[in-house]
Amino acid sequence: MSESAITQAGRPILEEHFETLPAQEEARKLGMWVFLITEILFFGGLFATYTVYRELYLPGFTQGSHFIEVKWGAINTAVLIVSSLTMALAIRSVQVGKRKGTTLGLLGITMLLGVVFLCIKFILEWRVDYLHHHVPGINFDYAGPHAAHVKLFFLFYFYMTGLHAIHVIVGIGILLALSYLTWRGRFSPKYYSPIEVAGLYWHFVDIIWIFLFPLLYLIGGR
Repeated sequence: MSESAITQAGRPILEEHFETLPAQEEARKLGMWVFLITEILFFGGLFATYTVYRELYLPGFTQGSHFIEVKWGAINTAVLIVSSLTMALAIRSVQVGKRKGTTLGLLGITMLLGVVFLCIKFILEWRVDYLHHHVPGINFDYAGPHAAHVKLFFLFYFYMTGLHAIHVIVGIGILLALSYLTWRGRFSPKYYSPIEVAGLYWHFVDIIWIFLFPLLYLIGGR
């Protein structure tokens, strides 16, 4: 049987514009890596700008950092680390041909952990920041020392964590689509690259948070 005739769940695995399955899989991985490199450049510029301003206005940034709860940031860090583990296990489960229910369960846990992350961020952090009048441009009100620099810190805080939260939401949407395709039987040990590529994206989002946590939450020796 030719590779072009190989099907999964009644649909051809090999796209028309590829000659072999390995070439198709490599193209998918390369495409994701190129995308992630552009994301690294984007976040890298943002991190560099933040670092410059933090060094220029360290007292104000330290004061602003002390208004956000380290415990919620630490819990969210643990949540995303565990979600990376469940994502890796989901990829491994389809690689070794385990029941699709196993893969579905692991993808479901990964998505659930992503939702937990967002709930902590939106409800237990941003909502409290709003109630304490720490949201620049909406209801910022702080009359203590270094007020302008504290406001600048919160501008960076909401922009950086908000951008990251958008990436988490996109990741959950991708995993939801992959869960549907898994339920339809689209993946097997001979064809699982969409799950593997989605895993690269999810791990990237987790790594970005691992950098955000100390940069934003742990200023001033906390």
